[in-house]
This record gives sequence, C-alpha cells and structure tokens, in this order.
Amino acid sequence: MTRYAAILALGAALAAEALTPPVFAQNAPRFTEVEQGGRSAARLRATLDRIALPEGFQIALYALVPDARHMAVSPDGSVIFVGTRKDKVWAVRDTNGDHVADRVTDLAPGLALRIPNGPCMAPNGDLYVAEQNRVLRFPNAAVAATEPRPTAYAVVPQGGLIPDAEESYNHGARVCKIGPDGRIYISLGQPFNVPPADKLDLYDQWGIGGIIRMQRDGTRREVFTRGIRNSVGHDFHPATGELWFTDNQVDGMGDTLPPGEINRQTKPGQHFGFPWYGGGATRTAQYAKAQIPAGVVFPAVETTAHAADLGMTFYTGSMFPRRYRHAIFSAQHGSWNRSTPVGARVMVTLIGNDGSAQTTPFAEGWIAANGSYLGRPVDVAQLPDGSLLVSDDKAGALYRISYQGR
Repeated sequence: MTRYAAILALGAALAAEALTPPVFAQNAPRFTEVEQGGRSAARLRATLDRIALPEGFQIALYALVPDARHMAVSPDGSVIFVGTRKDKVWAVRDTNGDHVADRVTDLAPGLALRIPNGPCMAPNGDLYVAEQNRVLRFPNAAVAATEPRPTAYAVVPQGGLIPDAEESYNHGARVCKIGPDGRIYISLGQPFNVPPADKLDLYDQWGIGGIIRMQRDGTRREVFTRGIRNSVGHDFHPATGELWFTDNQVDGMGDTLPPGEINRQTKPGQHFGFPWYGGGATRTAQYAKAQIPAGVVFPAVETTAHAADLGMTFYTGSMFPRRYRHAIFSAQHGSWNRSTPVGARVMVTLIGNDGSAQTTPFAEGWIAANGSYLGRPVDVAQLPDGSLLVSDDKAGALYRISYQGR
C-alpha cells in the first residue's frame, strides 16, 4: 500500500468511527474460556470416524465451541470468530500451529449481544457482527479478541436493521459478507413460514426476505436481493463477483416438496420468487392465484427438500484437487419437519463455465441409523492453508477437513 493510499484508508476509518458511536461492555468483564479435550472431545472424535469423505480427504476435531454457528477467519488465520444464536461470539485460536485449537474465549465479555449469528471479516482485519437487529464493528479484531473490553462501533444501531415489531426468533439469525465492491451484504430472513399479504410492502421496503447492502459505515443502504424466504449463507464467486446464496424453503408441504435452493444473482434487484413460489417452481397455496412478479429468477441448483441449506463458501485454496477450485462448499443443517431425516452433511457444488451447477454430498454420516442427529453442520470457512472448517451447533464444535491425497 502506498503512503497516499494508507492516508486515505486511515481517513476513511476515522470518518466511519465519527459516524458510529462506540459501544462498551456494561460491567467489569472476564473472559469465559472453553475447556478443550476431555470426554466431549473423545466422543466427537468417535463420531468423526463414521464420516464419509472422498478419497484422500480426512476430517478431525478442531475445537470445542458451544453453539457454533457462522464463522469468520482473520486475514492471517490466527483467530476464527464463531457466532451463535445465543449471546456470545467466540474467538478460536491455534497458537502452536498443530491444526487443533488450544484456546477458545468469548469476544468482548460483558457486552450484551442478541443472536450474534453472523460474523464477517473485512480485508483490513475489522470484524463485523450481524446480530438480530444491530451490526457491530470491532476494529483490528485479532487484537480486540485479546482485550476483555475492546471498542466496538454500532454500524447499524439497535433497531436499525428491521422494525422492532418484526423481530422474531424464527429466521432471525443474520449472516453477512464483505462483497468485492467493499460493501457489507446482510441477509434478512422474514419471520413467517409464508408471510401474509399485508406484510409484503413493508418487507419489500426494508429488505426483509432479501439481502441488503450498505457501505461499511452503515450509509447508502439498499435492497440488493428480493424474493427469498430465509437465506443463511451467501458468498461471491471469486472470478465473476456474482452473489450466490442458499435459501430455506417453505415447511409443511410434505416430505419431498418444495426443493431447497442455491441461487445465482447476476445483477442488483433480482427477485427470486418467494412467497409466490415456496421453493423452485413449487407454488405456495397462499399465493397460488396471485400475480407473479416479473422476471423471477429460479434457482441454479435445487437441493433436497427440507435439508436446510445454510452456510456456504467458495473454495479458493490450493490444498484440494484442482476440480474443487471455485466450487461451493455448503452445510446442510438437517430437516426438522420430515418423517425421515435428511441433510446433516457438507455438500459441494461444481460450477461450469456457463454458470450451470451440480450439487453432491461431500462429507456425510451425522445421521445415526435410528434417525437421530449426531451433529448438525451450519457453516463452512476456509483457512489460509486451504483446509476447510465446518461448524456444528448441535455438537458445539468445529471440524477441520484437509486433503492428504496426491
């Protein structure tokens, strides 16, 4: 970076901090530290012995992390930040470089957080945390993780993402990602299985049931994506910059309908069909006779109904075989309203030069023979060495998938 560019970057950072007041812990904080090893670790390692992977790959326990949801990796890989659907963000460190975490502590202990599911990392090392109805920024996050009372800035203040009256635990777990344009993209799941018609104008205005984007100081907010039910995973194609995202579809329509979705967005403002469509080309009963919006975009990939496709990431590393370059790795959390459970696995989606895509299982085995869940994958993140981390909120763990083949 040139000296002039560094001055501009510093000026932009100072301007952003002037726009967003700092938020501090309300008490004298002490770190909560999660013990690693012991019986819990041994039990999880036994579960991992049953996970099926393509030849040459292996999976191992990386860390015990309670309620582990979405992940953000610091630029140098020294800290992995893990969100939860509760009140903590965890900071996970592998201090001795043996590919197993040896310290897991909470970020900003004493700071009241509400469903801080969605951490995302900026290239400059700042961490953004998308809560249910607020977005925080932690400058120099790797250092902030070591301080019991780090400074945080409210990029979007409490009550600024959606109207307070629309808050719901249903579909209230946000995810965020910094786009190739430097802006922050945040998904806003809508709280109904299928929303009533009298909510549609309000939701369209706020981007509820869509993805919004804004400058990293919270300004210039706009609705980027419309017509989705509850996306809990999105990323940008490394070559084209296009946004791809998962979407969870309507419940209560039977075991095999509607399909889940992985979507490809090629320009701002596109509409992906919900609630007129419950998933793929399957119409909802509530909107079966309603006029469909013009230009609806159908999914690039239809996935197994009710498997609950959540977090996803494009693979850009060099550890895995070349066929996986720029593939999507995504997590299926597993069904809750299906007579026979499905999902609870990691999927891989290979994308052709024409944008066509095909999804197949990559790591599976978290469903026992009796149908019970041994784990429920949530998100996938890439480490600097090209290995992948998988979070599991049922087991409270992170797993590392590496490649040892030729």
